[in-house]
Amino acid sequence: MRNPLQDQLLKAGLVKKSQVAKVVREQAAQRKSNRPASPDAEQFDPRRLQADKAERDRALAAERNAQARASEAHAQIRQIVDMHKVPREGDLPYRFTDGDRIRNVWVNESLRAQLAGGTLVIARHGQGYELLPRVAAEKVYERDATMIVLDHGRNEASSDSAQDDGYGHFVVPDDLVW
Repeated sequence: MRNPLQDQLLKAGLVKKSQVAKVVREQAAQRKSNRPASPDAEQFDPRRLQADKAERDRALAAERNAQARASEAHAQIRQIVDMHKVPREGDLPYRFTDGDRIRNVWVNESLRAQLAGGTLVIARHGQGYELLPRVAAEKVYERDATMIVLDHGRNEASSDSAQDDGYGHFVVPDDLVW
């Protein structure tokens, strides 16, 4: 089982036949030693295999349960939004950001005031957006807070407390003139 290079070297007289045979034997022995060892009794321990399988099954079941809970929460959110959405009418665009994009919904002056005051929020619904009252928004927050895109009622409370914490020890005079 010689290769063409060995044959060429033999014909050119650069090596002897015994040297080529020795190399072939060494290569065959090396291939035999690289074979995987026969499986031992430790690899086929049925209790260990059963425990491994049970652990994989538990992990898969936990993953399936988490996916089921997430899909159930999204279904509940869709149902809440469908039941509580405020009908939108008007010709004034109300612009807001969703991630890195600026979006808008068309509202009238009354809805605009409610959005700015925090009594209405904007929630993601399918491919679009819907207006929700504060009570329904709290239910959506419990299930998935990322579905609420704009909520001025929550943002004001968190920014006021952060502002008071940093500047609470400074006194603002009553007669301050700008």
